[in-house]
Amino acid sequence: MRKRISKILVTGGAGFIGSAFVRLLVKKGISPVIVDKLTYAGDLKRLEEARGKFKFYKTDICSKKKVEAIFAKENPDIVVHFAAESHVDRSIQDAAPFVETNIKGTQVLLDVSRKHKVQKFIFISTDEVYGEIAKGKFKEDSPVKPNSPYAASKAAADLLVQAYIRTNKFPAIIIRPSNNYGPWQYPEKLIPLAILKILQEEKVPVYGKGLNVREWLYVDDCASGIMAIMSKGKIGQIYNLGSACESRNIDTIKLLLKTLGVSQSGFEFVKDRLGHDLRYSLNSRKVIRELGWKPAVKLDPGLKLTVDWSLKHQDWIKSKLGEINKLYNK
Repeated sequence: MRKRISKILVTGGAGFIGSAFVRLLVKKGISPVIVDKLTYAGDLKRLEEARGKFKFYKTDICSKKKVEAIFAKENPDIVVHFAAESHVDRSIQDAAPFVETNIKGTQVLLDVSRKHKVQKFIFISTDEVYGEIAKGKFKEDSPVKPNSPYAASKAAADLLVQAYIRTNKFPAIIIRPSNNYGPWQYPEKLIPLAILKILQEEKVPVYGKGLNVREWLYVDDCASGIMAIMSKGKIGQIYNLGSACESRNIDTIKLLLKTLGVSQSGFEFVKDRLGHDLRYSLNSRKVIRELGWKPAVKLDPGLKLTVDWSLKHQDWIKSKLGEINKLYNK
């Protein structure tokens, strides 16, 4: 008898990383159920190539009644929880939506998933829960010490999942990816914002002196890592998911300028972000050693892929300009 394919419910499936994961599922012949509120950062255009291969519910995960109804109808075996408010600058301006979605929304999903006895709950956390590190790398058992309202809200949700694992023997796995980049990223984050500014023939804003270091993970590599952990990861475990591709922000911007054939002077330093973490760096040996996953795309070719995609999708990127200008009060 052929084994039944598990039904997978993906929250935030119209978001940047969530949509990459959905596209990967569809390529593997899996038709997921997607739950997404479609906030400013959500966009079903990201799922055009998967059209007809998923079921979609426009729903706020904070609404327990609506989430309950979806679970009762769909009866998912696995929940992969991406849905979140995710931009640090916005969290500094107003933390309330981050507390609401990232903490309450996660709590609602945990309770409903527990009630419906899901087999596996994959929580997508972030490397930002660790805070900053001057030297060395964060391991999965490193202390959680978030520094921004966004990171604090994700850390609270992360700890909530850990509490359900211990107290309720809840079948969850926590994944902490490093900074993602690639096609379809909303242009409020560093790399797509820089590309948008360059396309607009404007200077790229760089916080402080651009010395902050980030570990950059190509979004398709992140999706494949999540797939590996979902398929083979151990219940109750935490997995770092990084690329080992570290770069100072100023160097990343200069590489983008070079890739786009623009003058290396095409940036400007701006007032630093409040509480700006200096460096993130993950030790990802656990997922590599135990599950055999490795990132395939290095930063230089990954940026080239991202730029090529951006040049072909300028209309989509520029359609977000009004919202971006509103964020930065322009």
